[in-house]
Amino acid sequence: MGLVQVATNTVTSATANVTLTGISDDSVYMVTGVGVGVETNIREVNMRITKSGSPQSDSEYDYAYKGLISNAGFTNVSSTNQTFIRWDSDLGTGTSEFSNFIIYLHNFNSSSEYSIVSFEIPTWVTTPQIFGDIGGGIHTQTSASNGISLKWDGTATFSSGEMVLYKVI
Repeated sequence: MGLVQVATNTVTSATANVTLTGISDDSVYMVTGVGVGVETNIREVNMRITKSGSPQSDSEYDYAYKGLISNAGFTNVSSTNQTFIRWDSDLGTGTSEFSNFIIYLHNFNSSSEYSIVSFEIPTWVTTPQIFGDIGGGIHTQTSASNGISLKWDGTATFSSGEMVLYKVI
């Protein structure tokens, strides 16, 4: 397995949305996030599929994940017919709080199959504790997608991080 970098977005100041586009064939694609921070306490990340570079806000997203919490146990989260795919970061504004992630993107270039994502998200907070979400989601529309857009819930903005879209070869 190899990776070819397609797009990069490095956040160095308050940024509301991070969009990564460039999916142009039927390959599997991967998005990584390193050192991702938020400027408001306790926030979740909302992901949308992009078509022609625009995030899709229809109610056609389903998702599920298992939350792994180092000092508590497990949570199971799922939802259907939402306007996003969500994962729980519980990330705050502490100077050493950050999240990393890997997201795999399947069927994105297909106009006859649903776009599917799977994700692994470890997060460190200053409680101290570590969270981890493992799950996936689907956009139940059969039209070609060319990327993803990430946004914190509410009006929170990204404060740091590097997010990269790769083609898996």
